[in-house]
Order: sequence, then C-alpha cells, then structure tokens
Amino acid sequence: MSNIELHQQLERKIPAASLALIVMPSAEKLGAKVNDYLVSFRKNYDHMIKNHASFRDYVRDDYRMNIQAVRFGTGEGKGVILDSCRGKDIYILTDVMNYSLTYQMNGYENHMSPDDHFQDLKRIIAAINGKASRINVIMPFLYEGRQHNRTGRESLDAALMFSELVTLGISNFITFDAHDPRIQNVRPLANFDNFISPYQFLKAIMNAYPGIILDKDHFVVISPDEGALDRAVYFANVLNADTGMFYKRRDYSRIVNGKNPIVAHEFLGSDLAGKDVIIMDDMISSGGSILDTARQLKEMHANRVFLCTTFGLFTDGLEAFDKAYEKGQFDLVVTTNLTYQPPELFGRPWFRSADMSKYMATIIDFLNHDTSISNVTTPTDKIHELLDRINRNEADEFARKEIEETEF
Repeated sequence: MSNIELHQQLERKIPAASLALIVMPSAEKLGAKVNDYLVSFRKNYDHMIKNHASFRDYVRDDYRMNIQAVRFGTGEGKGVILDSCRGKDIYILTDVMNYSLTYQMNGYENHMSPDDHFQDLKRIIAAINGKASRINVIMPFLYEGRQHNRTGRESLDAALMFSELVTLGISNFITFDAHDPRIQNVRPLANFDNFISPYQFLKAIMNAYPGIILDKDHFVVISPDEGALDRAVYFANVLNADTGMFYKRRDYSRIVNGKNPIVAHEFLGSDLAGKDVIIMDDMISSGGSILDTARQLKEMHANRVFLCTTFGLFTDGLEAFDKAYEKGQFDLVVTTNLTYQPPELFGRPWFRSADMSKYMATIIDFLNHDTSISNVTTPTDKIHELLDRINRNEADEFARKEIEETEF
C-alpha cells in the first residue's frame, strides 16, 4: 500500500481525541522532529469536515505540551504539567537510555539512569491525574528489556515495568525492537506494539553504497545469535537473500558484568566469499560481541560488512570501533536515533544514523485515528518498492534524494 493510500485512510477516520505530545527531557531532539512531521502531515490532509467538532485543534503549529520534570536538592523529583490535558489523546515519548542528562543531589552531579527516567515517566502520568481521554507511552528502548526471563532468584524488571504502567492507566504501549516482546504476557489484554526498523537500515545502506546489489548471489543477512534470528530471517526473505547465524558459546560457570561471558562464536551458514553481509541485532552495548562477529566474517572473505542495530549504546566508548574500522574488520555501522547518540559519533567515517522520526510520527497519527497499523508494523511492501526502484537503475542523485525522503 502506497503512502498516499495509507494517509487517505486517515482522512476517512475521526480522531479518537485531540492529539497532544508530551516529550520528556530525555527525548527532546527526537520529539521535536516527530512534532514537525505531525504538523506537516496534518496541514497537508484534505479533510472535507474540518469544521466538525471532532476535528477541533486538529491542525496546529505545535502538538507538544509544556511539562517540567523537577528535581529537588535531595534528588527527589516531581512531574508538573503546565497545559490542560483534559480530554486529550496524549502520547508520552521518553528515552530511558539518555545518560547525558544530569541533576544535583546533595551537591553532587548525578547522570540520569534508566531508573531515573522511568520514575519521571510515572510522575508525569500521575500528574495527568486521569483527566486525559487516553495515555499512550512511547518507550523506544524497552526499560530493563534484557531482564526478561528468570534463570534463578532474579527479578523480572521489564514485566514489572509494563504491569505498573498498565495499572497507572495507559492505553497503548509502543516500543521498538524489544529484546523479548513476550513481556506483554504479564498483562495480555493490554495493548503492546513492537515495531521494527529494517526499512530504515536498508535506506541508510543504499545511501552510503548506491551501487550495492541486494540478492541471494551478492548479499547475506547474518544473525549474531539465536535471539536475533527472527529479524534476520524476515529481512532475508524480504530481500530474497541468504541468511546465516552465529551461535554464542558461553561459560555458564561464571558471571561477568551481570552475564555469562562468551567463549566463542560458531558460524552456521553458507560460503560468504565475495558477498556483502549485514549483521542485524537489536542493540550494540559494549560492542565486543558484534565486533568479534564482524572480524570472523572478514576472515571468511566476506566483501563488505554492515553492522545494523536499532540501539547504539556504545557503553565502552568508540575506541574499539575506531580500531576495528582501521583494521578493515567492518565497513559501516547503522543505528537509529531512537536513543541518545553522543555528538562525537557523527564525526566517525564508519557511522550512519537511521532517522526514525517520520516513522514514529506516522505511528502516532494512525493510532490517534484508531486506524489499522498493520501496513506500518511490517513494512514489507515499502521495502519491495524501494528495491524495485533501485533495480530499475534509478539510483542517480534524484532517486537517492527520493529514498531519503520516503515516508518512513
């Protein structure tokens, strides 16, 4: 379904309520871009019933509400909403991984942790005080998403988080590339939407390497472990490409930094000689695992190696990636702007950012109209359209610009 057809669906649907966007301080940069796209979308819609009461405040210059996440000198906090939220369809955007924000506690400067961001989110929900028509939470990186299963006497933090938000009264929970979306089973009747980003990865690679050939003879999609296999198989099937997987052999007798250390990566797949390879995963944390995988792929005589992850956390800094790039162990890293990206990342020749703001604005627009988002959730048709355009030899400057400006 084309972008025009998708948005024509919205023009036939009355919004659930007046749209409002609450952007937490952790997501201000992304939230500003999402707001700009929402403003652009709605100014271009050709509604025949704009004077209808249901479309009051439909077209605006800014959908963001004024809020404050206040911190006292003791480190305690409170959430304050400065605009009326009565009867609105509110979407709260937060980035729980933004470590760049700080606050003062007893004279010391503290960097905000995921726990701090989650508490601020709950404070804002509490400040709404049941006055909104709906409360929808957009949490791109699933809070405590890696603490999703129990192997001993352990907490299940992700499930506790989701259950707590549902109890607080949210109507929809939106996340991206959840480490394990099965946490929704803790509240099976609550709305839990998990979106993926392979289309944005593909655009970034095509813009960086316009002449790339994406077929089974030239391209392979690799899963770095068994947990990421589903997304790799989906992407490979859409591209009609081959796929492979690495098995992480771990030492389960020891725990280092909260996890069992990896002993070796064992590859399961076909010959990679001369083929371009994309490694797809949900996140880069320290980067040690994905860099070791990339090194082994180069040793198998892979041509170009692309590292594509939804969340680039780089918890141990960028030095390891700089050294690996200088050694020719990978060619490109693509991560989305769904979490905080440090400024120094953009100066690296090996890095590209996949912008998700337009995609997120489209999701909000559809949910506000209570319209089916199945075509948005799985962008198979969008990927096929992009491939068809490239295969028709349209990869000149105009076509590349068109790729950059595609709907989402």
